[in-house]
Amino acid sequence: MMSLRATALVAVVLSVIAVPWLQAQDSTAGRPTAVMVSGPDVGRRAPTFRLPWANREGVGPADQPYDLALDRGKTVVLAFYPRDFTSGCTAEMKTFAAQYDSLFGPEVVVVGISTDSLETHTRFASSLGLPFRLLSDPRQEVARRYASNDRSGYMRRTVYVVGPDGKVQYRNTRFNALDPSQYAELGAAIRRSRGG
Repeated sequence: MMSLRATALVAVVLSVIAVPWLQAQDSTAGRPTAVMVSGPDVGRRAPTFRLPWANREGVGPADQPYDLALDRGKTVVLAFYPRDFTSGCTAEMKTFAAQYDSLFGPEVVVVGISTDSLETHTRFASSLGLPFRLLSDPRQEVARRYASNDRSGYMRRTVYVVGPDGKVQYRNTRFNALDPSQYAELGAAIRRSRGG
């Protein structure tokens, strides 16, 4: 049997040698767990992009993708969301559709953006009667530029308002689809962007 002194000595040696070795094997040891959010800040130029789109009537022409640069001079709402047909995304898009006239109005361009396919977007837009286009960003290339990508393979729920000058007027990188105050805040940002 090992003496008490020998057992204590082995414990000390293990704590000096083994614990740092085990920590070195843990790839997350010493790394921060917070996720840094980037993307364009309010007042900065919104990154331009082109993406294929669909609406409730079908898939848009392949040679005519949605191009943010072509909507210069208008207020544009970019709504990044995780996935078609999920409860939170359905709630968000239903609210956008139900409050379309009062929240956005006819002069505002609204686009939803997710990783879903164009065919899925068509079914989703048709099922909810959405009066705006849904864009497909399967590799999250645009989402990365707007701090809306996620390692899960789905996008984070974020909303941007791009003013007629092409600059970000509002951004919410944690948009809560079930919180009415979020829609009120978005509506106020749109009115400011339109000069109202």
